[in-house]
Amino acid sequence: MSDGDPAPENGNDSAPAPVRGRRMAFAEQELRLISALVVLIGLGLFFALPFVLSIGSVVFLPVVTAVILTVILSPLADKLNGWGIPNLLASVVSLLFFFAILLLALALILQPAVALFDELPAMAQNVADQFAALRDRFAWIGQMNEQLADLMDRGESREVVVATPSLLEELAFATPSLVIETILTLLMAFFMIEARVRLRQRLLFGRTSFGTSIKAARVLREVQDRVAAYILTVGLINVGVGVIVALGAWALGVDAPIMWGGLAAILNFLPYIGPTLMVALLALFGIATTETVFIGLIPAAAYLGLHTVEANVVTPSILGARFTMNPVLILIALSYFTWIWGVFGALLSVPILLMLTALFDHVGRPNLIGFIFGEPLFSTNVLEMSQDASTK
Repeated sequence: MSDGDPAPENGNDSAPAPVRGRRMAFAEQELRLISALVVLIGLGLFFALPFVLSIGSVVFLPVVTAVILTVILSPLADKLNGWGIPNLLASVVSLLFFFAILLLALALILQPAVALFDELPAMAQNVADQFAALRDRFAWIGQMNEQLADLMDRGESREVVVATPSLLEELAFATPSLVIETILTLLMAFFMIEARVRLRQRLLFGRTSFGTSIKAARVLREVQDRVAAYILTVGLINVGVGVIVALGAWALGVDAPIMWGGLAAILNFLPYIGPTLMVALLALFGIATTETVFIGLIPAAAYLGLHTVEANVVTPSILGARFTMNPVLILIALSYFTWIWGVFGALLSVPILLMLTALFDHVGRPNLIGFIFGEPLFSTNVLEMSQDASTK
């Protein structure tokens, strides 16, 4: 370089390598600190939300249920709009359609259940007799336990009986609250379904960036399509399971086969827990209505075989990989929302998990395990993105 040539400017491209390395190291530490704060805030929300949502269940449970109903029933309302039906009438018809299905399912289950309610004392006595016979056959186990207790000098335990309200008292206290929450849920679902078109327009035309508008509309459509398709497909599969269970109960001579088919269809919406509860109910009912334990377990064994085929062959082949979820996440969602809202939370857990999964597929799933070992919190490295952007 000659003496007359100008000296090069001190820019980012001509900065020494140690300086760029220190800048990148500082940016990486700053990003990791922000990521750690995000993880701590997320864990705090995860553990604090159950207390807030359970205390305010009268407010939050109808809202969450209405949102899920809106996501499920919006495709039906869109279909009715496509047939020339006004939006207001389409929203009412879609909501009435869901309410009719719900009433039909309850009628199929509750009406035979009320008829069997009078037979509960005789069934309970039969179950007690069956287990008493089993206890006599395995009396030697009880004798061994008594001998072990004598060797360990175990003192006598005192039994404490806690008085609890009866079933009728619990129903009397719960009915007004349930009616109010149901009315609120239906009203909110109606207004959300009716306002879905305006919401889409705001997402598309209310953003300053066209790319942001397209991404928001795509996320909304993906969440709606995934949850609605999952509920519809699983609902049809469960109806088929209910029909097979009802026919099998009728063939085996089990009382109220329609009730058992309806229970099988509804409980099959709860992964793992629902079928387990169904097997237990069939086993207890079978033992209570037959002369031997072996014969009484036949309905439960038949349902267990049907569920094994349905859960491992039929449902995966129909749903495919798009709706495949981690079983651990399903169990965590079931326990988490059951802890918050009981049975209703268990029914809503899978749709909520589907909505969150579809949302994270677009936003990005946090890499929690990799973050512990020094990897970025998200799969896309922000530092690399910023470096690529600066070089362009």
